[in-house]
Amino acid sequence: MENIYLFMLIAITVLAVADIVVGVSNDAINFLNSAIGSKVLSMRTIMIVASLGIFIGAVFSSGMMEVARKGIFVPAQFEFGEIMLIFMAVMITDILLLDFFNTLGLPTSTTVSIVFNLLGAAVVMSLIKIGASDTQTFSDIGSYINTKKASEIIFGILLSVLIAFTVGAIVQWVSRLIFTFNYEKKIQNFGIFFGGVALTAITYFIFLKGLKGTPYYKELKGALEGNEIFIIIGSFVFWTLFSFVFEKLTKKTVLLVVIAVGTFGLALAFSGNDLVNFIGVPMAAYHSYEAWIASGMDTTMSMAVLDKKVPAEPLLLFIAGGIMVATLWLSKKAKTVAETELSLSRQGDTHEKFEPNALSRAVVKGSSALSTYFGAIFPKSIQNSINNSFTKPDTVALTKDQSVDAPAFDMIRASVNLMVAGVLIAIATSMKLPLSTTYVTFMVAMGTSLADRAWGRESAVYRVAGVLNVIAGWFGTALGAFIAAGIVVFLINWNPQVMTPILLLITAFLLYRNYKSHKDKSTKANDEDSLKETGSRSVQGVIHESADNIANVVKRGNKIYTNAVKGLAKQDLTLLKKNKKQVAKLSEEVDSLRDNIFYFIKNLDETSLRASSFYINILGYLEDIVQSLEYISKVSHKHINNNHKKLKFSQIKELKEIDDALETLLNDTKEAFNSRSFEQIGLVINRKKEVFDLVTDKIVKQVARTRTEESSPKNTTLYFGLLLETKDLLTATMNLLEEYYNSHDASVEPATINVVDEITENGENSNE
Repeated sequence: MENIYLFMLIAITVLAVADIVVGVSNDAINFLNSAIGSKVLSMRTIMIVASLGIFIGAVFSSGMMEVARKGIFVPAQFEFGEIMLIFMAVMITDILLLDFFNTLGLPTSTTVSIVFNLLGAAVVMSLIKIGASDTQTFSDIGSYINTKKASEIIFGILLSVLIAFTVGAIVQWVSRLIFTFNYEKKIQNFGIFFGGVALTAITYFIFLKGLKGTPYYKELKGALEGNEIFIIIGSFVFWTLFSFVFEKLTKKTVLLVVIAVGTFGLALAFSGNDLVNFIGVPMAAYHSYEAWIASGMDTTMSMAVLDKKVPAEPLLLFIAGGIMVATLWLSKKAKTVAETELSLSRQGDTHEKFEPNALSRAVVKGSSALSTYFGAIFPKSIQNSINNSFTKPDTVALTKDQSVDAPAFDMIRASVNLMVAGVLIAIATSMKLPLSTTYVTFMVAMGTSLADRAWGRESAVYRVAGVLNVIAGWFGTALGAFIAAGIVVFLINWNPQVMTPILLLITAFLLYRNYKSHKDKSTKANDEDSLKETGSRSVQGVIHESADNIANVVKRGNKIYTNAVKGLAKQDLTLLKKNKKQVAKLSEEVDSLRDNIFYFIKNLDETSLRASSFYINILGYLEDIVQSLEYISKVSHKHINNNHKKLKFSQIKELKEIDDALETLLNDTKEAFNSRSFEQIGLVINRKKEVFDLVTDKIVKQVARTRTEESSPKNTTLYFGLLLETKDLLTATMNLLEEYYNSHDASVEPATINVVDEITENGENSNE
């Protein structure tokens, strides 16, 4: 048996390294998002500052390690063998759960994960012990679980969500009221005081309060305690003078320093608070193994030794800090998680990641009603004064694609995010509470977004749905961790020698599969056939840029129609199901182009407004084409999925004839647009009647068959539906071609005249 425990200790150590990697991938964005979102510092600078914070913060974490040892369960109630099984189960489930959320791109809490993993594994192991005892009952489970401390931790985590959101919203609202969105003017007058307050809060709460969680606090205790007021006043004076000197020497705003120091402090606070989530269990397992060896390898020994305070392992903290820094630089999954929080807090419009639901709609409607109610109470003069502070400056309208590369918010909000989140986390760390850094930073960011009116009428229902989804994921983390850890510890306890290697192999397989899946998604280049938003401001430019989109729609539409016919002929449900997905993807891309109309029209030159009419018409015809393809794909899949009678051979043959004629027509169309040979479009239009007559002929034949030989109403409905929708598809395609052909002819002539005028003008100037 002794070999299995050594094997478990080695496995737990290896899992700890992997856990740090997946944990930092999920949590790194908590302290990077504000700096990344404001885009005022280079990515390299942000990473260097955060790396220093993480590495130094690893030393601050030693006081938190007790949570994994005795914060959730009572060690004295468990034997060595049982404790090792609990720790083994916790590490397996923790790493899988965090990696799962990383792959989804959802921020979750490493603290909640480890707490509920420990709780689930300890509860199930307690039930196993109670079940094997003749004297104990279920009511005795309280003697195994540290219910007071566990409740305190869980309540603190839940309370932090409300506190973080509320404090973030209030501080941001006051800050915006003072500085407004045109903060560049006011920051010159009040910026040094804002910098003094922000930097004082960051340094005092993070560096001084954070010291309470370290073994080094004893040496500084006499100098710090009782002198807090003098330290705060002194810090404020120092940082205010520093802000003044910095702005005078560099001619830059001190908010740059606030964001840099805030990122450093938040990274330090994260590392100090969250390192226990990654190596707390492995360190407890190591100390348990040491005590077991010292006892003469008595497997039944009580683990009361874990109740004692154990000095920190500086080397282990140093190694863990190094791994965290390396992960910060190398992890690609962190970027996926970042997209979620940034999209929910972005000041402008962006691609919304979440769809609205009934709850988000109800929240938004309720909030609007409350806003209207309070609006009737406050005097108009006060409302107007407040609204002036929240009026955004006029800027160029950015498309949703362009907004991704633009700053998500300004330096005021970035500074508030870092200051408030850092202070709250530092306070919890000083109290030795394993607060969820994810919950705090995320909810602070959401609170400041709400206060900054980033959730307007255009985006509120999507953003609220996103926040609710993330919070639901947090509850899912807790429930999933509790259940999964309980199941795993039960399986390992059943047969440790057999189940431990099997579960480790399953863990390795799942981690590799998730890594491969994420890598494939992140490295896959944009589909060459995907539709692109036009950025041109002239008719001629829009015509040429839209040509690629039309060629791609025609190419993909041709394939979708052919696959529908093939699927019906072969009764291939898999092909038809895949076809439906392809149509849905095409429909989403056309919808995205339609959503861009506002920005397209906004950015047009005044002399090129005719381009808007052309572009809107083109999008309308593309939408008609996609709707026809959607219907054809849907009814084909439905017919085969419902196991209806196969189409007759003559019907399949006729559909194939139409498909061949349509394929030739669409291929010629695609070539005309790809080669920009717009005069060929006229030749394609001239063949319109030929294909129309072919479809009409098949309709007449089906009418005759229905009257004489057809016996299946479902087949008749399907066949007529396909033929009629094919006519609609042809009509939409031809309308698009005619619009393009006519607009191209109209745009070439003025362009030619302009060129001639320019040449003439240049000639006259040279003669002069």
